[in-house]
Amino acid sequence: MENVRRYRALASLCRQQAAYRPLQNWELLGQAEHFEYLAEIALKAHFDACNAQREEDGIAAWETPAAA
Repeated sequence: MENVRRYRALASLCRQQAAYRPLQNWELLGQAEHFEYLAEIALKAHFDACNAQREEDGIAAWETPAAA
């Protein structure tokens, strides 16, 4: 999860710099999009690992309550 925070912080910095550097804004916005993509991949990997661990422990990923 630490990598997700870092990637999103870097994306935010790129977007802030793009606001102040109009000649480089497309490049900076592209970098921001790339960091958001990396954050998405890292977040998906984290939740996939959590769900895999739950399945190994015999706990269903999505449990629904029994009907009364």
